[in-house]
Amino acid sequence: MVEPKGSPSLPTPNFWEKKRLDQMTTWEWESLCDGCGRCCLYVLQDTNTDRIFHTRVACQFMDMATCRCLVYARRHELQPHCTILTPGNLEELACLPSTCAYKRVAQGQNLEWWHPLISGIPATVHLAGASIWNKAIFGQSIATDQLANYIIRDDEWNR
Repeated sequence: MVEPKGSPSLPTPNFWEKKRLDQMTTWEWESLCDGCGRCCLYVLQDTNTDRIFHTRVACQFMDMATCRCLVYARRHELQPHCTILTPGNLEELACLPSTCAYKRVAQGQNLEWWHPLISGIPATVHLAGASIWNKAIFGQSIATDQLANYIIRDDEWNR
């Protein structure tokens, strides 16, 4: 990502339509996150088919009220399995939902209508049913071998 030089400037309107992910400033990159929290759910992968299953179980550092990480600046230090999203690894991250803004921009697609950069309202991701709000539980008390009991169906996301 490109860091802005000098004092911070206002972002270019619709920058996600004009820039590649690797050309974005840190602010632009971070603002692409829609706040759905789905990348912070534990996932299971079928070893025979490689199919990914999201569970309702969120990382212990998830703020369930806001669907944001409580320790964002230190998340990789405190949770070694937390994946670092970069423009270079999006293709290989099959666990990202199809609605993920990073994934959509990388594929040349538009942002969803409920994305805060489109709607202007951070809560639209929750109102649209695209976030983990009211759908996930804390993972701290769930044993790893019990995660399969918490698989969430794809059609449950937009209720």
